[in-house]
Formats: sequence, C-alpha cells, structure tokens
Amino acid sequence: MSHYFMIQGTGRVINRPTKSGGKVYDKFFIYIPTSVAKDSAFPFEPGEEVTIKIEGRKLIIEKKSEKI
Repeated sequence: MSHYFMIQGTGRVINRPTKSGGKVYDKFFIYIPTSVAKDSAFPFEPGEEVTIKIEGRKLIIEKKSEKI
C-alpha cells in the first residue's frame, strides 16, 4: 500500500475586469499558493494551456490533450 501526502493550500478566485474595444470584459484568475505550485508533484508549467471543466461542484484542471 503506497502512501503520499497531498499538498494543499488556500487559493482565491479573482475577477479583474479588463477594457477592450471600449467594452469591459470579466477576466477570471485562480491563484494557486506558492507552496502548492512549487511542489515537485505540481503537474503544470507557467504559460501551459490547460483544459478546464466543471463536474458537479468540482472544477477540474487538466493538461490540454494533443489532438492528432
């Protein structure tokens, strides 16, 4: 039986409205605590595209799959 520790922290959802073409658009960001993002198990690199989906009350963020 393998055991591992789940790294977790408290993040925040932020809306930063942005003006473009004379209109204001909502722009949402999810801040991930440094302790989580710097962990060796963190699966993403800065600037990497991801797939985001909602399953029930969960937000799922996955590496974007390459379509061949």
